[in-house]
Amino acid sequence: MLIRVTSEVLRTEDAVAAVESPAAGAINVFLGVVRNNNLGRTVRFLEYDAYPAMAEKVMRDIAIEAQARFELEDCAVLHRTGRLEIGETSLLIAVSCGHRAASFEGGHWLVNEIKKRVPVWKKEVWDDGEAWIEGPESLGIQQAPASMR
Repeated sequence: MLIRVTSEVLRTEDAVAAVESPAAGAINVFLGVVRNNNLGRTVRFLEYDAYPAMAEKVMRDIAIEAQARFELEDCAVLHRTGRLEIGETSLLIAVSCGHRAASFEGGHWLVNEIKKRVPVWKKEVWDDGEAWIEGPESLGIQQAPASMR
């Protein structure tokens, strides 16, 4: 199982290599990428912040739960931190499974749970301002980095 929070570029081939298995009939990959718009605003770039040790623990717990729930062979969950430009990958999830349906379901479930439960914060930067748009509201401001309080 590959679990990582990093400021380094996420590489799909690393995640796929980590989950490959002779027992797998399917490998499903999800890339969450930075888009140039949100809610009618032009997004210039995003900044992600996290507590890496805490985030990786939660990511691992979710991946273990997904393995059991969807009978996955293996999972890779990687999340970027720092400044990300338009088109860069912020979240990379790869799952291997015996069958394609479970790989799609398991991957979809993983993405949703990662977004809900992992202490990672996202700031959108626009031409006329910026705002932390994910993280503190769902996890509680007490857990947010001091720079966001």
